[in-house]
Amino acid sequence: MKNELPHDLVRTLLAVVDEGTFDAAAAVLHVTPSAVSQRVKALEQRTGRVLLTRTRPVRATEPGQVVVRYARQLARLEGDARTALGMDGESDAEAATAPTWLAVAVNADSLATWFVPALAALAQDARIHLDLRREDESHTTQLLREGEVLAAVTSSPDPVSGCSVRRLGSMRYLPVATPRFATRWLTGEPAQWAPRAPVVCFDRRDDLQDAFARELTGGRPAGRLRHYVPSSEGFAQAVTAGLGWGLVPEEEATAGLRSGALVEFLPGRTFDVPLFWQQWRLDSPALATVAEAVASAAARSLRNPPPA
Repeated sequence: MKNELPHDLVRTLLAVVDEGTFDAAAAVLHVTPSAVSQRVKALEQRTGRVLLTRTRPVRATEPGQVVVRYARQLARLEGDARTALGMDGESDAEAATAPTWLAVAVNADSLATWFVPALAALAQDARIHLDLRREDESHTTQLLREGEVLAAVTSSPDPVSGCSVRRLGSMRYLPVATPRFATRWLTGEPAQWAPRAPVVCFDRRDDLQDAFARELTGGRPAGRLRHYVPSSEGFAQAVTAGLGWGLVPEEEATAGLRSGALVEFLPGRTFDVPLFWQQWRLDSPALATVAEAVASAAARSLRNPPPA
């Protein structure tokens, strides 16, 4: 039927996106580049959409991302079914221990604090292998839309099409700096010091410090004097070294506050970021196992977790 999405065409599109070129996809699929091109064109004709940008490497267009996501879901379900049916050409014992790869997006601060302990619950299950993709919590949903990951820790409660959402709790950040820095730069009204005080940011996509500054000043972002430190541990070290003020996860800030290396320059003021778990709506036992492990760890570590 014309409205169907033939699996061979869908798999071909996924191969092109994953490999980056038609030639590389042809090598993986053991067909000619011409055959790959014909399959992609046939799929574009069926959908009535341009699915790929013919660049190097090729990239999926927005409609193409929909098909890529479907292709990955199809591959995941097929893999689970083959394993359950023992159709992988392995013995029953080998099939029972065959690895299942799951790509998950998680923000750096979660990865540095509560998320890795969540994986301890998976240590006894050698079948589940995780491919973690580090991304800012406000951008992890994009990886879901593009079909790059099956699940993500995100700050967005709005589900990506085809995904379910589960609230995990809130990650608390403390506005801290060294005592010397606070005395020099952070005295008086925030509206006076926020535009001029040096600030530490994770990277150029990090809006956390700006969002906090806007709360303090009624709309003005943090100052233009910035240090970018794209590591959760390095970020905290940069603040402790006195390069600028910053919002440090409560768990990471505790030691510095106890030793006196850091101070809360606005005592009692915190910044909470709500976190959610989004995942594809798939009947995948492995994905369900990971989701439960993450939710359990979040309930132990995050602020305001949902009722059990």
